[in-house]
Amino acid sequence: MYDRFGLFIAGEWQPGSSTAPVFSPVTEQPLGQCPVADIADTEAAIASAEAGLRAWAATPAFTRADALHRIADEMIRRTDEAARMITLETGKPIVQAGREWALCIDQFRWYAEEARRIYGRIVESRVPGGRFEIHHEPVGIVAAFTAWNFPAALIARKVAPALAAGCSIIVRPSSQTPGVAMVMVDCVRAGTLPAGAVNLIIGPTQATYAPLMADKRVRKVSLTGSTRVGQQMIRDAADTLKKVSMELGGNAPVIVYDDADLEAALNVVVPAKFANAGQVCVTGDRFYVHDSLHDAFVAGFVERARTIKLGDGLDPSVGMGPLINAGRLAEMEKIVTGAVQAGATIACGGQRGAGFNAGHFFEPTVLTDCTDAMAVMAEENFGPIAAITRFSTEDEVLARANGTDMGLSAYAFTRNPARARRTVAALKAGMVGINSFAMAASEAPFGGTNHSGMGREGGTEGIRDYLDVKSSQMVWA
Repeated sequence: MYDRFGLFIAGEWQPGSSTAPVFSPVTEQPLGQCPVADIADTEAAIASAEAGLRAWAATPAFTRADALHRIADEMIRRTDEAARMITLETGKPIVQAGREWALCIDQFRWYAEEARRIYGRIVESRVPGGRFEIHHEPVGIVAAFTAWNFPAALIARKVAPALAAGCSIIVRPSSQTPGVAMVMVDCVRAGTLPAGAVNLIIGPTQATYAPLMADKRVRKVSLTGSTRVGQQMIRDAADTLKKVSMELGGNAPVIVYDDADLEAALNVVVPAKFANAGQVCVTGDRFYVHDSLHDAFVAGFVERARTIKLGDGLDPSVGMGPLINAGRLAEMEKIVTGAVQAGATIACGGQRGAGFNAGHFFEPTVLTDCTDAMAVMAEENFGPIAAITRFSTEDEVLARANGTDMGLSAYAFTRNPARARRTVAALKAGMVGINSFAMAASEAPFGGTNHSGMGREGGTEGIRDYLDVKSSQMVWA
């Protein structure tokens, strides 16, 4: 299924130096053999991006905007193909895959318009007859590294603003989901961009990551991945002083206040928690529920969790697919075992999905009697595990919710506008949802603080990381 595409360098699909299997998380069987880059391929991609940058940076902003709209049009035409590829490689339900692809289309539409609005300024000078002109230029070649959990959206969030800004870009996706990247890059061809404006390489760290990080022509790197990888990338980027933006791990608290609409909260929280089998950086991990609502919240959560059907995401009746690989499955078992040993109670789930002869299936799981000291609360589980605990006062829960180095997202449910504003102000997170989990929108900045990263994707802010600021003083006597 991958031989239609390959690596994408200098405007052409290329076979790569070797191949490697890509496995289905549903069947554990190979989906096909994926082309793999070697160092020479990566170096060719950098040279291609250098040539592409010269042409694309010189392209007028309105022309760049038209190109991004053409890409979005092509993506609409290929929605079914793309959604199927997302589901095949990740296992997520096909409906969720379709929503992810729609989010990608939105990114290209949004940044097509942002390309027309890269505004400069004129500042009056203290020098007689002088004026400062402040304008923006593309930062240069971008290297984009993406994870497997949202294999299309994470690429779109980087490619769309980079192209809008006039940068060329080299995409290096996860080796577990290369086909999704191939479909997206093939859609990009509809933009009729200069050869080299967009490149795709796939392969191991030494063949792809290392040359990109070492080459001084690559001026910016953008990562969606773990905090550990982000820390290493910052160190590596320092050698050539690359600009960096990073969306890293999360450990989102969910606060359910005593005045929350319980049914409405549950109807939002449960589907969000188990979307993509919990493999979502902004999903709720730690649920702080007021004493007065705790028991009813747990009962409602468990009732809904037990109705979720596990299975192959290509089946439209399936509500949750598998984890991405055997390592994640083993990690879920380890987290649950550790929590129970520390005193937590399994309210539902807690084990591998029953009745499956293959696949990395783990049941939707709810743990109660959790404490902040337990690893299930203190660390991101990145899976279908909801850890629930109690609280009594607003001050208490806000302090507990902030008791982490992570700062990606946080959520609260309340019907009190004043309390909502106090909560937003107090929570240490880049994004806060009040009665909502809808954080990933093209029109709003997406990203975290502290150990959850730096920079933003989406919104007007998202294009800034791909631009350098230049000022000039004009003096006319």
